[in-house]
Amino acid sequence: MQLVLSCIVLGAGVACLLDAALGSDGYSTLISGLTKTSGLPFVVVNASVGVLLIALAWSRGTRPGVGTIVQTVVVGSTVSLLLPLLPTPDALGARFVELAIAFALLSLGVAGYLASHTGAGPAEAAAISFDPPMPFKWSYTVLQAISGLIGWALGAAVGPGTLLVSLFVGPTVDLLTRALFHSRKVSA
Repeated sequence: MQLVLSCIVLGAGVACLLDAALGSDGYSTLISGLTKTSGLPFVVVNASVGVLLIALAWSRGTRPGVGTIVQTVVVGSTVSLLLPLLPTPDALGARFVELAIAFALLSLGVAGYLASHTGAGPAEAAAISFDPPMPFKWSYTVLQAISGLIGWALGAAVGPGTLLVSLFVGPTVDLLTRALFHSRKVSA
């Protein structure tokens, strides 16, 4: 139950982030940049990069699980359902409020689904696989930041949302995992 509910919260956060139109997370920015330069459909690029990151994580000992599949299906479905229903704000201030809500939902959703210990999605699994030697809060930040920079170099749009999520979601997820889910460490 925690896995599914957390993935719904995460999907709502992604929908709000996209609706605010102030830049997406680093991983999505990478996918957008690769899509733009390759000419391949977003879904193909997303699946290909996802498989590569899960393979990398698995090669480092982080095994996929039911959460790996549930996260992908539930988050994608939630975004598809909610995005058309959200009233896109015109005012910049309202868009920043939506960005703040998105950040809170993203962080809570990722912390909740990872704390279910049922498997991680591609970006989170790759970050977890480098903990140790680098704690998740920093490995996830590095992954998001590098992904965002590469996506931007490939022509994807970035904004304050890209910076906010890329730099602060890892430490926030780590904090929420310990504070709300009473887990000492983020794990798959």
